[in-house]
Amino acid sequence: MKKILFQSLIIIGAFIIFTGCAEDKNDNNSTVEPGEVAKVNSCEGCHTNYTHLKAVYTPDPPSDGGAGCGGDAPHYEPYDRVYMGGDGYQAYKNGIHGSMSCTTCHNGVDGTDDKDVAHSNDFIKHPSLRAEEKCGTCHPTIVNRAANSLHTQGWGQKNMVIKRSGAGNHPTEFGNLSELMQEGYNHNCARCHGTCGDCHIVRPKSAGGGLYKGHEFRKTPDMLDNCVGCHISRGGHAYLGQAPGTKPDVHLTKAGYTCISCHTANELHGDGQIYETRYAMPLLPKCEDCHSGLDNANLYHTVHINSFNCYTCHSQDYNNCGSCHVNGVGARIPAHQKFKIAVNPIPHLRQYRLSTVREALSAPDSWKEYGVDNLSNFDVAPTYKYTTPHNIQRWTSRTTVDEVIDSNHPNCAQACHIVKNSGGEFVNKELYLFDSDLYDWEKNANKNIIVDGRLPSRWGLNK
Repeated sequence: MKKILFQSLIIIGAFIIFTGCAEDKNDNNSTVEPGEVAKVNSCEGCHTNYTHLKAVYTPDPPSDGGAGCGGDAPHYEPYDRVYMGGDGYQAYKNGIHGSMSCTTCHNGVDGTDDKDVAHSNDFIKHPSLRAEEKCGTCHPTIVNRAANSLHTQGWGQKNMVIKRSGAGNHPTEFGNLSELMQEGYNHNCARCHGTCGDCHIVRPKSAGGGLYKGHEFRKTPDMLDNCVGCHISRGGHAYLGQAPGTKPDVHLTKAGYTCISCHTANELHGDGQIYETRYAMPLLPKCEDCHSGLDNANLYHTVHINSFNCYTCHSQDYNNCGSCHVNGVGARIPAHQKFKIAVNPIPHLRQYRLSTVREALSAPDSWKEYGVDNLSNFDVAPTYKYTTPHNIQRWTSRTTVDEVIDSNHPNCAQACHIVKNSGGEFVNKELYLFDSDLYDWEKNANKNIIVDGRLPSRWGLNK
C-alpha cells in the first residue's frame, strides 16, 4: 500500500512539475520568438500569435474621408497594428512595463482565449487616454504637466475655432461650441493631438496607428515615425527638404539634430499652464540658445536683428496649407509652396516689426458640415499667421546677392528690398504680403498685417 501511494505521489509530482513549467513558459512570453505559435489563452499569448490575430481580427469600418491636414495615413492591417511580436517585443519584456500585467493598464480580462471576454471589463484600447489614472500613478509630475500641454490639448487650434466662431475668447471655452462643432473638432482637428502613447508606444493616427515596435516603451520618440508622423505637412516636409527646389534643414545635414535636440521633453510635456499659441510657451527653443553674439555677427545682423525674425533671411520657400479638411471635404486652397513677409501678427509675443507668415487653415465656411454656414467672428485674427519654417540655411536667395539690380540700393538689399530693375519693373515684391495677394473673403482679417503703405518710402512703391 505504501509502495502504491509513493508511486502515485511521484506521478502527481512529476505532472505538477511538468505542467507548472509549461505554464511558466506560457506566462513568460519573452521566450516567444517572431513567427512562433504562442498559446492564445492570455493577452500576450494572443497578441504574439500572428496567425491567430489574422483569424480573429475585426476589419476596419469604411473610411469617413477625414484624412486631416497631412493627407491619408499609411495603411496597416488591424492585426499588424496590434501584433506585439517581432522587433521591440524583447525590449518591452525586459523593461519595467513588461513585468506588469496587461490588465493593469488596459483593464479587460486575462487568461482567456475569447476575444469578447478579453476585451470586456472596461477594456481600454489606449490607456493614456486616461493618463491621470493609468500613467499618473508612476509618472505623476509628467502627467500633471502634460494635462494642459499644447500637444495634448491643441489649445492653439481650439483658440482659433472658438474665437472665429464667436463662442468665446479663450481656448478653455471649448464647451461653448455646439455639440456638433465639438464633434467636428474631435473628429478632424484632434486627430493630430495625442496622448503619452502616441509618442512613446504607438504610431500616431496620422502615421497609420498601431503598435510601433512590439509594445516597446521608448523614452525618446522616433523623429520620423512619431514626430514627423504628425508634423508631416509643415515641420517634417520642410526639415527633410521634401519640396522640389528645397534643401533639408542645415540642422539636420550639418549637425544631425532630431526634433528632440531643440524641442526638449520639458517643452513638449508642458509646464502645466494653458497657452493660446505655442509662441507664448516660454520653453520654446530660440536661435539664441545656440547662436550667441548674433547682434554683431555681421552688418546684416547689426542693422536688422530687431527688425524681423531670423527666418526672413534664413528660411526657404515653405508649405502653405489651404482651408481645413473638415469632414473630408477637402481644402479650398490646395497646399502650396511660397514665402511671405508681413507685418508681425504677434508683436505682444515677438518683438519684430516684420516676420515670415504662413497661410492658415481656415475659411469662413470651414465648419458648414457641422452646422455653421459662416463663422460669425472670422476676422478676429489674420489667416496668415506668424511662422517659423524648419528649413534653415545659412545661404538662401535672400542672403546671396549675385547681381546689382539697382545701384541706388546697397548690394545687400538687392535680394530682399523691393527695387526696380533696368526695365523699370519692381523686383522682390513676391516676397511680401500685399492686399492684392488675398482672396476677398480674407482681406479684412489680414488688413493689419499686409505691407501696403508700410514699407520704406525710398523703395518707391508709393510713387
